Amino acid sequence: MSTDADALVIGAGPAGASTAILLANSGWRVILVEQHVFPRQKVCGECLTAGCLALLDELGVGRAVIDRAGPELRQVGWMSRSPTIIADLPSCLDGPYRYGRALGRDQLDALLLKRARELGVTIVQPAKVRTVSGGPGGFECVIDASDGGHAYALEQVGTSLAVRVAVVVDAHGSWEAGPDQGKAGAVVQARAPRRSRSDLFGFKASFCHATLPRGLLPVLAFRGGYGGIVVAEGGRLTLAGCIRRDTLRAWRARMPGVSAGLAMEEYLRYSCPEVGEVLARAQRIGPWLSIGPVRPGIRVSNAEGPFRVGNAAGETHPLIGEGMSMALQSAFLLTSRLIEQPALAIDSRRSREIDRGYDQAWRNAFAPRLRFAAIYAHIAMHPALGVWAGAFLRRWPQLLTEGARLAGKARRTVGAKSLCEAAP
Repeated sequence: MSTDADALVIGAGPAGASTAILLANSGWRVILVEQHVFPRQKVCGECLTAGCLALLDELGVGRAVIDRAGPELRQVGWMSRSPTIIADLPSCLDGPYRYGRALGRDQLDALLLKRARELGVTIVQPAKVRTVSGGPGGFECVIDASDGGHAYALEQVGTSLAVRVAVVVDAHGSWEAGPDQGKAGAVVQARAPRRSRSDLFGFKASFCHATLPRGLLPVLAFRGGYGGIVVAEGGRLTLAGCIRRDTLRAWRARMPGVSAGLAMEEYLRYSCPEVGEVLARAQRIGPWLSIGPVRPGIRVSNAEGPFRVGNAAGETHPLIGEGMSMALQSAFLLTSRLIEQPALAIDSRRSREIDRGYDQAWRNAFAPRLRFAAIYAHIAMHPALGVWAGAFLRRWPQLLTEGARLAGKARRTVGAKSLCEAAP
């Protein structure tokens, strides 16, 4: 069957753009579809580990990221109602970088998208994949795109675009409805997950003139949620966190007429007094952003449907700041298996084989991290456990260093070079 491209990638965040770059670098014809207009900020902790920086080198944007990013992150903190506890972050001894940094998602996404375009990836933006039908070797996809020129000859179907591709990679955000397999031309609605009072919602805001020490990465521990603060490019401070639905509702009831974002900010100032000190002279840049519900878990295997990377494959509690690392690594883990054969050779049988191998590699790389993050998040959100943890850490602050090590901060990430070295 003839195809318009070898692969269609849904979502141009770090996971999707990296997948497109790696496939294009291997000679695949790639279409990358993104529903939002760039540049744009997004709810994200913005931390890039030392291993992430090495992967970005392999993707061809590492130098540009280092030139823009904030200072090296050399210390970790535990910030709650009590004075902040500080310890050293472990250094990464395997690779070219010792410590991570932070960079705004608007800049990182733009750099990756520019690199994809340089490699010949066809970018359809803003647009949304409406349906995916068929199967491996012959997927048929309908894309709803805005008016405007595209650098690719796509077949018009009414107000939509139709493409035939051998492989589909899903890299949409976990809180967004991604395309399911369905009948061609039919709108497929993803079933909304059941609402729960324990649902977590993510918030983020940026500030200038804040007073957080350079190189410090504090974890925020408070009743019903958790968060983090980091200094990124140009001294801009990012404050991000997750809060339970019931906790947010109760706090907003005390502040009638206040937006959810401002309520979150006031709750953080109340719960972690040193947040208020850091922000005492700060000015917020733009509005508070929110997403949700955030649903940590593993969703990587998808039988004969689109392959999944990034948050579509699975995500951890954002508390440990490993989301970007998992996004980039998942792209490398999948593409290393896809490019072993021509795209048109990936039929249903081969697709299942690739999916099984990728699923196992993904779980080996990330499942322990997910379990650790779930325990860490539970301690941070639970008042009694948080007080106990604070007292424990005050006596043995080096446990923060070991916790960061368990979270992957000093771990070599899986990239093309390490995959080659591991091959027999």
